Amino acid sequence: MKWEGNRESDNVEDRRGDGGGGGGGLPFGGRSIGLGTVAVALVASYFLGINPLTMLDMLSGGGGQAPIQQQAPAHKPPPDDQMARFVSTVLADTEDTWGQLFAASGKQYVRPKLVLFSGSTATACGMGQTATGPFYCPGDQKVYIDLSFYDLMKQRFKVSGNFAQAYVIAHEVGHHVQHLLGISDKVDAARRNATEKQANAMSVRLELQADCFAGVWAYHANKARDIIQDGDVEEALNAASAIGDDALQRQARGEVVPDSFTHGTSAQRVAWFKRGITEGKVSACNTFAAQQL
Repeated sequence: MKWEGNRESDNVEDRRGDGGGGGGGLPFGGRSIGLGTVAVALVASYFLGINPLTMLDMLSGGGGQAPIQQQAPAHKPPPDDQMARFVSTVLADTEDTWGQLFAASGKQYVRPKLVLFSGSTATACGMGQTATGPFYCPGDQKVYIDLSFYDLMKQRFKVSGNFAQAYVIAHEVGHHVQHLLGISDKVDAARRNATEKQANAMSVRLELQADCFAGVWAYHANKARDIIQDGDVEEALNAASAIGDDALQRQARGEVVPDSFTHGTSAQRVAWFKRGITEGKVSACNTFAAQQL
């Protein structure tokens, strides 16, 4: 992925080394939706080893917004931090892409913040933890990531490459887009009155749409700035495949339970990312209207 020399976003908060506001594994009180949610629940040696729906509820259905705890003043990443510069550049690219797409449809795109943290950090959705993986909190419209997640991608999931890393950011920004469009609010309201199986199915469609939105970003970013190099798309597809519910469950316990899926299978995640990057249209990402995922 060609990224060096491109614009870096100013919407990055570096909280690494700030102590995270106390840690302690507090439950999430508001809705947040994260790429690593299923991994949290299933890969027991690193993550928490709890039921996927329980973790999803901790992140996305906890009955109202939790108070933001005391947090040290945010600062920008140091200029010599290569990985921080990379994610800042990816965030800027999503800002440019979604800003143009929203403007073309007569809407205004509100840029999210990207928070770098280590260990734990206070959010409008409660206390964010490294073990959660990257996640989006609609309460403060911020994407949170501990950059050690990229090491985990290499070690645990055998996924590497900076375009795969960019896909992670673009997926979480996709959840921000869903929030701005009112999609995630509708899904959250519907989940409250649904059975566990129905709620899981809705969560799958929400996650697959965020994958598709990540593909839409890649389509337009490449068209405008020629960022994709040979092998990049394969990197992103490998990342999508590695974090499918079926792959994670098989890795964690040797069996697959489809009714417990909250993010979609490897094949589904790959298919919807490919749809976004091939068609480049938000309208192509309507997972909620699709009869087959």
